[in-house]
Amino acid sequence: MTFKLNDITDNDGARKGRMRVGRGIGSGKGKTAGRGQKGAKARSGVSINGFEGGQMPLHMRIPKRGFNNIFANDYAIVNLGAVQKAIDDGKLDVNAVIDHAALKGAALARGGKDGVRLLAKGELTAKVSFLVAGASKSAVEAVEKAGGKVDVIVVVPAAEKAKAKKGSTLAAKKAAQKA
Repeated sequence: MTFKLNDITDNDGARKGRMRVGRGIGSGKGKTAGRGQKGAKARSGVSINGFEGGQMPLHMRIPKRGFNNIFANDYAIVNLGAVQKAIDDGKLDVNAVIDHAALKGAALARGGKDGVRLLAKGELTAKVSFLVAGASKSAVEAVEKAGGKVDVIVVVPAAEKAKAKKGSTLAAKKAAQKA
C-alpha cells in the first residue's frame, strides 16, 4: 500500500466541529445558548476568577514570602566567557574600552538601567579594558591576570537623580523667595 500526500486524512471523529450556538430553537443550542438563565455567568465578558463563593480564595490563603525591592540597582550581568566569545567572533574591539554601549551593541548586555556588572564565569584570554558600573572581585582578578584593567564607575540610580533634581528645584525656589 502506498501513501500519497494528497490522500492523507484524519480518522473519522478525530476532529469535532465547533457548535454554533444561539441559532434557533431547532438547533438544540438556541435561545440561552447553553448558558442557563440570567445571572453574571450568562452575560458576556464576566467571569470572577479566583472567586470561591465568599470563602477566602486560595491565592489569599497561601502564605507570601519575600518582597520586591524598588530601590535595588538594575544591572545587566555579563560574564567574562561571553565577552571572550564576542571578541573571538569579532563583535567587540579589543583595543577600545568596553563599556555598557559596546556590550549592548554586541548583544551581551540586556536591560541594566544602572549599568553593567561584570562576573567571572568563563575564561578571558584577551587583554581588554572595561568601564563598568560594577565587577566581582574574581572578575577584576581574571581581567588583570589577562593583562587588562577594570574601571568601576559610580552610577547614580534613577531614584536618587529624581530626588536630587527635586531638591535642587526646592533650593532654587527658596533662594528666589529670599531675594
